[in-house]
Amino acid sequence: MTNDVAETSNKPLTLESMMAAFNERMTRNEEAWEKSNAEWEKRNAEWAKSNAEWAKSRAESNAEWAKSRAESNAEWEKSNAEWAKSRAESNAEWEKRNAEIDKQIAENNKKIAAIDRQIGGMGNNNGDFAQEFFFNALYHGNRKLFGQEFHDVMPEVRRYSKKGGLKSEYDVMLLNGQSVCIVEVKYKADTDDVANVLKKEASFRANFPEYANKSLYLALASLSFHKKVEKECRKQGVAIMKQLGKTIEVFDENLKVF
Repeated sequence: MTNDVAETSNKPLTLESMMAAFNERMTRNEEAWEKSNAEWEKRNAEWAKSNAEWAKSRAESNAEWAKSRAESNAEWEKSNAEWAKSRAESNAEWEKRNAEIDKQIAENNKKIAAIDRQIGGMGNNNGDFAQEFFFNALYHGNRKLFGQEFHDVMPEVRRYSKKGGLKSEYDVMLLNGQSVCIVEVKYKADTDDVANVLKKEASFRANFPEYANKSLYLALASLSFHKKVEKECRKQGVAIMKQLGKTIEVFDENLKVF
């Protein structure tokens, strides 16, 4: 630039020289712009290449993540299906066992009910046997009891109300002109039976006013006595009747006239 000025300073300025200088300058500017543009294009290409590589890497990473997620989901679905199958099988087995238990309980209840009926029937049969035994023993045997003779022996004496309802029942009743003996019969006597015998006094007096002036005796007859039952009978003044072979044995210590 200094040389150009120096040269022009030695030469007169003309339009041609000025245009030549301007064109030369424009040429240099165009070269510089083209160089700069080429540099920018190069950098832009490099950036595009880098961006493409990043996009490719990102796409590969996304694809790998999607594949991994799909595999995890598939594994979870498989595990969930296996768990659901196992749970269904367990529930089915539990339902089966529960049904079997219910069936077994129903069968056991049925057996228990049958046993209860058998025991109840045995109890009734035992009671009937005991009542029949003591009635026959008193009816066909010695009727002299408590120092007096009883002429009449009646089984299962019942007194009903005017409305037809059962008011009271007496297993065996012995009668004579002066006294009445009420016998409560049990297959196996218990202490509660003594209390039941004592209750017969009030019901008999209420139900049989025609015997109001008769002496009343109470007795408990049984094929089996516990010592505490015998003790309670003696304490309350109740006679004790026991089986002795085909006959009966009577204990009337502390006998009370009710």
